[in-house]
Amino acid sequence: MEIIYRTDTKPEAGQVIRLYDLAALPRPTGDPERIGKMIENADLIVTAWHADKLVGVSRVITDWVWCAYLADLAVDPNYKKSGIGKKLVELTREKLGERSMLLLLSVPTAMDYYPKIGFTKDDRAFSINRTR
Repeated sequence: MEIIYRTDTKPEAGQVIRLYDLAALPRPTGDPERIGKMIENADLIVTAWHADKLVGVSRVITDWVWCAYLADLAVDPNYKKSGIGKKLVELTREKLGERSMLLLLSVPTAMDYYPKIGFTKDDRAFSINRTR
């Protein structure tokens, strides 16, 4: 199975919605316009493709010189344990360069995953939740 990784194209909202739903990533997939804006306004998107099927995505917001927020990391569950998530993070970090840290907020089900691919757990984070 050959997986192709790309940083030169942004996937369509429908492809991302399908992937997020499959991966059970809690995103507003019932609102295609909002998902489209999330994709459009991202600073960096790294995708994984099996033929013409989107099987993984890393979506990042960044200033390119200090910090980057890994807003989404999703992999089609049919492709899990194949290294796609780890490769997406590796390529994301490569594109960001050495001067930028990579931060994320994990869904509860992935708390054990991120340390396995190089993230350090940090208890200093704060957030103000969205109202809708």
